[in-house]
Amino acid sequence: MKKLTLIVLLSCSFATPVSWSADFNKGVTAYQAGNYKAALAEWRPLAHAGNARAQNFLGFMYDNGEGVLEDDLEAVKWYRLAAEQGNSKAQYGLGVMFANGEGVTQSNVYAHMWWNIAASIGNTAAVKNRDIVAGKMTAADISKAQGLARECV
Repeated sequence: MKKLTLIVLLSCSFATPVSWSADFNKGVTAYQAGNYKAALAEWRPLAHAGNARAQNFLGFMYDNGEGVLEDDLEAVKWYRLAAEQGNSKAQYGLGVMFANGEGVTQSNVYAHMWWNIAASIGNTAAVKNRDIVAGKMTAADISKAQGLARECV
C-alpha cells in the first residue's frame, strides 16, 4: 500500500508542471489573440498557485490595463511575487515601477536594485536601465542598491 501511495504522489507531482505549462500556453495563445479575459482565466489560478510566469503576466496586465482595470498596486504585488522567485521579466517590471513611482514610492535605489538582479541573470534591458538610473544616483545610493541586490540574491 505504501508503494502505491508513493507512486500516486510522485505521478501527481510530475503531472503538475505539465498541467501548468499547458494552461500557461493556453493563456499565451489567448493573450496573443487579444482575448485577455481568457488569458486571465488561465493565468490567475496558476499565479495563485505560485507560478512565477503567470504572476509576471498578471503584473503586466494590471500594469497596462489589459483585460483588467489598470491597478499599479496589484501590478506591483504580482511582479514582486514573481520577482522573488527569480523571474527576470518581473524583476525588470518591478524596477520600472520603482523608477516611475507607480504603485510604490519612487526610488532609484530600488529600481537599480531590481534591474541589477535582473541583469545578473541575463536581462539586457535591465542592464541598460540600471546604467541609466545609476547616472542619476550618488555613489552612496549605488552602493546601497548593490548591497540590497546582494541581500536579495
